[in-house]
Amino acid sequence: MDVLESLLDGPRARGAFLLRSVMDPPWSLRIRDESPLTVVAMVRGWAWLLPDEGAPHRLAAGDVAVVRGPDHYTMADDPATAPTVVISPGQVCTRVSDGAHLAEEWDLGVRTWGADPDGATVMLTGTYEHAGEISRPLLSALPGVITLTAADWDTPLVSLLAEEIVRDHPGQRAVLDRLLDVLLITALRTWFGKQRDRAPAWYRAQGDPVVGKALQLLQNAPAHPWTVAKLAAEAGVSRAALARRFTELIGEPPMSYLTNWRLALAADLLCQPDVTIGAVARQVGYSTAFALSAAFKRERGISPQQHRQLATG
Repeated sequence: MDVLESLLDGPRARGAFLLRSVMDPPWSLRIRDESPLTVVAMVRGWAWLLPDEGAPHRLAAGDVAVVRGPDHYTMADDPATAPTVVISPGQVCTRVSDGAHLAEEWDLGVRTWGADPDGATVMLTGTYEHAGEISRPLLSALPGVITLTAADWDTPLVSLLAEEIVRDHPGQRAVLDRLLDVLLITALRTWFGKQRDRAPAWYRAQGDPVVGKALQLLQNAPAHPWTVAKLAAEAGVSRAALARRFTELIGEPPMSYLTNWRLALAADLLCQPDVTIGAVARQVGYSTAFALSAAFKRERGISPQQHRQLATG
């Protein structure tokens, strides 16, 4: 498993918020839900994605955007259209003019919402509402907004999700969660492949014969009692050469990278309420729950138990 595979193994939608929106100009939605990650896929028409910081993005049919939270942004038919609806945490939708809740007024059927059932624009929104559903290293590697045009990739996933989102069969939420995961993973993999010069250091370093080997070892076996000497021996270089090259390409020493990777894995595993902290500790390379707790609190400022409570609500 390479570094990208390890990070993309993290997305795990659990009852994700999924919605088909049907809009007709003029329209503008102010998104302040503060979710960690959102995927927007255009089915018909167009929309402007307007982050609070950075350039606006025009999305047409077949285009996909990945928006990293918790920053706010606006979706509109035109950059000049003032927001008429606000989406707050918990996906609470209210009208700007009078504060009225729109969940029932704009209900258009199964997972479908909007002011006009025959609107010119149809877009799908999939929101990961809990930080534990996306690995922290993956989130930190992403810019605020990623966009892929229909010409950038040849995928049936947008059409498939559009078909499935309006169905209400047994087990449908699980189907939609998995489709959202696959759409996100495919989009990120495509984007990383097209943005090599702008990709994070760990992505570019995979091609280095020394650092790439060390990265693969750390990603595949985080629980192993690694030392710089052991990594250097596996990579076929001296300890000093590995430490220097690794820090130069990755931006931190090998053992610091390993600690961060172990704690990122632990953070994801702690979102599973039936797994003990001791079991998580052993799985990521700490001998005891106390050792994991000490490292977790030192690096993240909270205990594993506090993290679990925050992540699982």
